[in-house]
Amino acid sequence: MDHLFGTLAAAVGVFAGTNVDDLIVLAVLFLSSRAVGAPRVWQIWAGQYAGIGVLVVVSAVAALGLTIVPDRWVGLLGLVPMALGVRGLVGAVQADPAAADPVGRARSAGLLPVAGVTIANGADNISVYTPLFRTAGLDESVVTVAVFAVLVAVWCLAGSWLGSHCTVVAPLRRFGHWMVPAVFVAIGVVIVIRSGVVARVVGLSM
Repeated sequence: MDHLFGTLAAAVGVFAGTNVDDLIVLAVLFLSSRAVGAPRVWQIWAGQYAGIGVLVVVSAVAALGLTIVPDRWVGLLGLVPMALGVRGLVGAVQADPAAADPVGRARSAGLLPVAGVTIANGADNISVYTPLFRTAGLDESVVTVAVFAVLVAVWCLAGSWLGSHCTVVAPLRRFGHWMVPAVFVAIGVVIVIRSGVVARVVGLSM
């Protein structure tokens, strides 16, 4: 029983410690959903589960000794939200906000972009999850994945609560179509800079 509690505590601690910044992203997404209808709530939930699921699968595979993305190049995943954000900003510039179709906006900031930004924002989580799965047995790994699944729901609920307590919903009804793309670009820039991958690319080109 003590062993089970230890596994549960470790899983909760690892997930919470590696996904604190994800709460901010979720709050922005839910706030945007309330303000302009995009992305839709189900797309945020499904995208979050899909993104975390990919991170867990990659970590489990890496724990078996197979490296899909070398650690020193994982920062390149930051280009994913950057590309999505730039595309969204270009669309916002070209579109008429007053005549924009909310359904169309939901498609442009839907499930796949949410999953993509979750994966990119949590790319460094792989370096934490991998040793966790490498040292855990099958039973412990199953418990850990189950805890992660429950905590994704907790994170989504917390993000929704945070998004509903912001005082800027009214202005975002007018300018919200800019918000999610801008956040995606910012997340991508932070990931790329923090990873040091730019210096490595420059070093290879010299």
